[in-house]
Amino acid sequence: MGHSNVWNSHPKNYGPGSRVCRVCANPHGLIRKYGLMCCRQCFRSNAKDIGFIKVRIGSFPCNHIPEIGLVILLVVMM
Repeated sequence: MGHSNVWNSHPKNYGPGSRVCRVCANPHGLIRKYGLMCCRQCFRSNAKDIGFIKVRIGSFPCNHIPEIGLVILLVVMM
């Protein structure tokens, strides 16, 4: 029995390697908040269908920081 047989003999049920995107099965960039279990690329393409909206809120109050709008994603409860 080689090293790879022993190493991969049990499925991983914990940690980052155990979770994948429910749309494309990508394990990287996973958004787990609110139980989305969706990678960031799939979230951007499906956010409107899920019910998220993009909201821009004013600029920072400091004068030495250039005006940068904050982007906040809000869940629309229907």
